Amino acid sequence: MAAAAQRARNQRLPPEVNRALFVRNLPFNISSEEMYDIFGKYGPVRQIRIGTTKETRGTAYVVYEDIYDAKNACDHLSGFNVANRYLIVLYFNPVRHSKKVSTKEQEEQLRKMQDKYGVDGQQHAKGK
Repeated sequence: MAAAAQRARNQRLPPEVNRALFVRNLPFNISSEEMYDIFGKYGPVRQIRIGTTKETRGTAYVVYEDIYDAKNACDHLSGFNVANRYLIVLYFNPVRHSKKVSTKEQEEQLRKMQDKYGVDGQQHAKGK
């Protein structure tokens, strides 16, 4: 068994793999203890942050001590059923999460593009 674990550690990991996982579709009432029970089976967990605001409920970040434990958890827990909800487990991508743009900014960008290309945005609304 030790030889198999050593071989697994020598393989190259895809570039998106990291120690931090982003988990979606969690039950809103899941406890920290339940999270540690579920994710701790795959290795030592450094930190778990469960979303508490209206926008972040049902999500969590799970950070493992070891990148291989995070990969193993991601591979095994994607689609795992918790309280009749199927978990979505992704590798944390700081670029994707830092590029959150407010709706107001998106509307402003859309208006600028409409002005630039001479489009008023109403051509599709007429058929409704």
